[in-house]
Amino acid sequence: MHRAAIAAGVIMALAVSSPAYSQGNSQAHKKKAPPSHDPLPSSAAGTSTGGAAPFSWLDDASVLEPGSVSVSVSMVRWQGPDTSEVVVPVVDAAIGLAKRLHLTASVPRVPGSGGVEAGGEIGTSFFSAKIGMFDDPKRGVKLSVSPTLELLGSGVLQSIEPGANRLQFGLPVSAELDRGALRLFAGGGYFSGGVWFSGLGAGIRVNSKVFLSGSFSRAWRRAAVAELPSDRDRNEVSGSAAFTVTPRVSVFGSLGRTIATLDENGAGTTLGCGLSLFFSPAIK
Repeated sequence: MHRAAIAAGVIMALAVSSPAYSQGNSQAHKKKAPPSHDPLPSSAAGTSTGGAAPFSWLDDASVLEPGSVSVSVSMVRWQGPDTSEVVVPVVDAAIGLAKRLHLTASVPRVPGSGGVEAGGEIGTSFFSAKIGMFDDPKRGVKLSVSPTLELLGSGVLQSIEPGANRLQFGLPVSAELDRGALRLFAGGGYFSGGVWFSGLGAGIRVNSKVFLSGSFSRAWRRAAVAELPSDRDRNEVSGSAAFTVTPRVSVFGSLGRTIATLDENGAGTTLGCGLSLFFSPAIK
């Protein structure tokens, strides 16, 4: 059961990092862009520690066991002051390769850049290798790094500097403190497009089937003009609940809300929900 919970958390840590972004590089007089059109991350589905709905690029430090596989399908709805966006589906997969290594991939379908009539297209996708750097079971302390390749969607490319590279590289770092049913986690990192992020949170296992979590995050992108530091800044609080239907199946829901964030930077409310499947190798 514990392995399935970790797997669900691993998958959903990427499930919403790709579809939900804020308007991070526009000025106050520019037209607001939908969330899938800019590179700052958003906490679309709560937190990760052992639950099925982690928070965007902020993850715990747990790693899947070798041979374990987790797959999830989810949807995200973002509501801003005068616009909204629905991203569905977001498909994620993770597989444990070694004792302290697993691979993950997240690929969302976002609204087309040409509007509703353009249909959907593949949004910003993530491919990463999560490496467990430190694990002390006695003290409940873990540390991991996740070298990540980010393939920007066309909507994001339209909202950043002309000629920007579609392929970006990131290095998220995660720390975790495990105290039985309670887990505390924190993390941060950098992406080559100039995006920084940090956050912290907590998760608690209420019983064998229910896991609750919450987090606070901040993402920013250095502005070209030093006098406008808040032009590319987003702060968000989020919470989530996960329910284990069977040892292999979990469902989850989440709610995120920006605070002290400009409308032009993606201020709004995000709802997420989905289904996660977990498969473990047979024990011989």
